[in-house]
Amino acid sequence: MFVDINGNRLNVEVLGEGDDVIIAHHGAPGLGSLAEPRSSFGRLADAYKVVVFDARGSGQSGQNGPFTHEQWVADVEGLRRWLGVERVVIAGGSYGGFIAMEYAARHPDRVSAVVLRDTSADNANQDLAIRNAAASSRVTIDRAKLDRIMSGTVRDDDDLRDCWREILPLYDHDYDPGAVEQRVAATPYHYATHNYAFAVNQPNYDIKHLLPGITAPTLITVGRHDWITPVECSRTIAGLIPGSELRIFEKSGHSPQVEEAELWEATVRGFLSEVRDRG
Repeated sequence: MFVDINGNRLNVEVLGEGDDVIIAHHGAPGLGSLAEPRSSFGRLADAYKVVVFDARGSGQSGQNGPFTHEQWVADVEGLRRWLGVERVVIAGGSYGGFIAMEYAARHPDRVSAVVLRDTSADNANQDLAIRNAAASSRVTIDRAKLDRIMSGTVRDDDDLRDCWREILPLYDHDYDPGAVEQRVAATPYHYATHNYAFAVNQPNYDIKHLLPGITAPTLITVGRHDWITPVECSRTIAGLIPGSELRIFEKSGHSPQVEEAELWEATVRGFLSEVRDRG
């Protein structure tokens, strides 16, 4: 369905009918879509109401700016109000984790729990990712394409597609060229959103000072072999959010929710059940 939130049309799906609500934010602005959190958090719809959506500027949602973290956080709050619930579990992977953490820090009274996946609290992951890409023994990355996608200077949607194809082999623990081409074909491309996120937002991104203010129970998950938001980024988050739990998935890259799906799901279910039992 399409819902008007803060003057922009969002493509929203509501899965399940549970009393407890999970709002899950996808990553990769301009590339990501609700398909990613639907495939992972959607599995919890037997016990929770799971809300997934294409963020402003991504997927099938409206393209009205601004594409700032402040606006994306405000859109999450708009969704909560539209749902008519007092508190939610806020979840996010990769860039979606940026927004999930900011929401939890800025709206602590609206968050019952936080679930993060392969994310970072500042832009230190950028240099780490570039070094990891250059050192890859799997493929030789075209440095110009890597620089354009990481710096938010892609030329158009076709260029974004080419740059995305270039770096996709780095993401998974086990490389499957066929799976890369399937992801390239399935991705919705919005280069203006991507460029703003990486050329404007990312250079100044640092929310480490906000993280001690997150009061909700927090689960942090990360793949051991994640190239773009490496384990050290999750360790930083875990060290700053009081009482948070860090789980490392040994046979995963950037997507343990896919590569170790059963273990990841069981981990998230167990964490949320404990939160629910604690009241």
